[in-house]
Amino acid sequence: MVKEQVERRGIADVRVLEAMRKVPRHLFVDPVLAGRAYEDAPLPIGEGQTISQPYMVAVMTAALSLQGGERVLEIGTGSGYQAAVLAELAGQVYSIERIPALADRAQGTLRRLGYDNVTIRVGDGSMGWPEVAPFEAIVVTAGAPCVPPPLVEQLQVGGRLVIPVGSPHAQTLRRVLRKEDGVDQEELVGCVFVRLVGEHGWQGE
Repeated sequence: MVKEQVERRGIADVRVLEAMRKVPRHLFVDPVLAGRAYEDAPLPIGEGQTISQPYMVAVMTAALSLQGGERVLEIGTGSGYQAAVLAELAGQVYSIERIPALADRAQGTLRRLGYDNVTIRVGDGSMGWPEVAPFEAIVVTAGAPCVPPPLVEQLQVGGRLVIPVGSPHAQTLRRVLRKEDGVDQEELVGCVFVRLVGEHGWQGE
């Protein structure tokens, strides 16, 4: 998976490649789908949500430029796979999931695999997690109509936010760098994610 779908398509961050080799992706999907876990495609995880394709996980993770020891916020825990990859690379991962059943399942999987540096809570991810901010990096695994202001506010200066922005059906992955006097934004690649539902995302289920 890593060699064919990630490295061959231009992801060169050695730490990201090693993290993705280490995390057992098949344990984050339904056992019925375990045989497809390493395909170059998203897969359903229940509750109308998906586990992102491996290449997109790699792109988003590499864009955070993690060096080790960072406090990272993930919006959209889903299966917990992205959180596990982040846990291999950062010091502490905080993850917010709006669907309790997914949060519980992800927490159980991460605990069984020994990822004790991941903390999950249920809530509106578009509001961030101000009680434990600021963060050196934030990644949003759902598409938003705009960059949620609370997430920018919870980035420390020099911090990076990676988020899909666009319509409910197609987005562009953006990297937002917080500076002393504002932010710089860079468009990375086209993508399609489930909707970010919340006060600063899409309204309703």
